[in-house]
Amino acid sequence: MAERKVNGWVKAALEYGPILAFFIGYIRLKDHTFLIGGAEYSGFLVVTAAFIPLMVICTGLIWALTGKLSKMQVVTVILVVIFGGLSVWLQDERFFKMKPTMIYLLFAAALGFGLMRGESYLQDLLGEALPMQPEGWMILTKRITVFFLGLAIANEAIWRLMSTDNWVTFKTFGLPAALFAFFISQNKLLQAHAVEKEKP
Repeated sequence: MAERKVNGWVKAALEYGPILAFFIGYIRLKDHTFLIGGAEYSGFLVVTAAFIPLMVICTGLIWALTGKLSKMQVVTVILVVIFGGLSVWLQDERFFKMKPTMIYLLFAAALGFGLMRGESYLQDLLGEALPMQPEGWMILTKRITVFFLGLAIANEAIWRLMSTDNWVTFKTFGLPAALFAFFISQNKLLQAHAVEKEKP
């Protein structure tokens, strides 16, 4: 299915809306305990249980509107279902907190495997949208691989050493801000290795 254009605000709302909803839901329910099916569930687990179908629905809507999903979106929603489901089923919030770690480790491993083969899998994903010389793609891929490893380590450190409040804030605001700051910091690299499109 060919990719279709969709309003940027709509796409952003579908991508980041579930994360913001999780944050708001957690803030409101974090001090509550719910008796469901004879078992007690913390507010965190209840919000996690609601987040799973919301994430699936929003990802499905993105696909329906654009006709395309990135590999990262597909992997993310799969891991949300798996790790979120395990947390709710086993009543253990640690599984859901590990999800960002797994996402970033998987992508770092995939990009690192490509680098070992002398290839930039990142170029395969973004090459059409961001024309750049092969050397630039290799440099950017190396940097993103290290960056993803850093995010995985940071997530592990925060959820293991800090409070759930700190982790939720980090997941909701810290991770997106870090991604945004990283790509802004690569502007010089993108300009130095940019490929100018031929004028018709």
